[in-house]
Amino acid sequence: MDEAARNRLAAWLSEAAGAPVAITGMGLLSGGAVQQNWALDVTRGGAPERWVLRTDNVAVLAVSLPRTAEYALLRAAHAAGVAVPEPLFCCPGREVTGAPFFVMRRVEGIAAGHRLVRLAEDDALAEAVGRELARIHRIRPPRPDLPFLGEPPADAHRAFLAAQRAALDAAGTPRPVLEWGLRHLERSAPPPAELVLNHNDFRTGNYLAEGDRVSAVLDWEFAAWGDRHADLGWFCAPCWRFGALAREAGGIGRREALYAAYAAESGVAPQHERVLWWELAATIRWAVVAADQGGRHLKGDTSLELALTSHIVPELEMDVLRMTGIA
Repeated sequence: MDEAARNRLAAWLSEAAGAPVAITGMGLLSGGAVQQNWALDVTRGGAPERWVLRTDNVAVLAVSLPRTAEYALLRAAHAAGVAVPEPLFCCPGREVTGAPFFVMRRVEGIAAGHRLVRLAEDDALAEAVGRELARIHRIRPPRPDLPFLGEPPADAHRAFLAAQRAALDAAGTPRPVLEWGLRHLERSAPPPAELVLNHNDFRTGNYLAEGDRVSAVLDWEFAAWGDRHADLGWFCAPCWRFGALAREAGGIGRREALYAAYAAESGVAPQHERVLWWELAATIRWAVVAADQGGRHLKGDTSLELALTSHIVPELEMDVLRMTGIA
């Protein structure tokens, strides 16, 4: 961000905050193939504060919600008692920095999945995750403050299958293993369940942890109405265990501990067979996204992260074959 944009940002923040804001430090945080996160050290009315500015990357995924929507989701989650960074201000226009953005309070913690799975010594963090997921799932339609989520699907399972098949067809590359996995899901789909707000990317690596406490749930740009078991399945999928495959709850604890904490907080016991259905769905969904990111790289959005992500597709296809009893 150049000096002119930084000056415009300081002026905009001062107006939004209702007090003079001076930016004393600013740096791009690591990670973020889809969005950019900037650490802001500021003074507001002379008092120091630490914020994060979240904005679009150069290229974004078509299924990613805009920053204004993500800001509204943070506000809803914050009001529901979910551990999220406090949302502060939102700029829907491009005139300040060149893209819409929002500002939230900075929260401390470890996000790196490979570190969290090494640090996990018991089930405490997995239990904390279960409680946070339960709080997210208290948000249910209808919600006039979240109109961008659209009408809830009549059947989240059928909606998922249709979306993934459409994505594969649009990509144009034959993916017989993923098609096989979708057919398996179609033949084994359970009846529709109660609809709740799904984070849709709640996994180890997308929350901050301090010890055995979740300090913040991050990255809400894929949220949607759906089956509560979809979030549990995504969290437990083998691809998000960072090598700690025996600890089925995101590589940080036992699946049973996650379920028990979720049930205690929500009053709804997870149905294991439904979670397994959504674990397979999660594996296929991540493979579709990974293949798409490789396609973005080949089409000119040259990025080492995007290129490397596409190389996990064969591993995910093997997971699909194992989960469907073929391999």
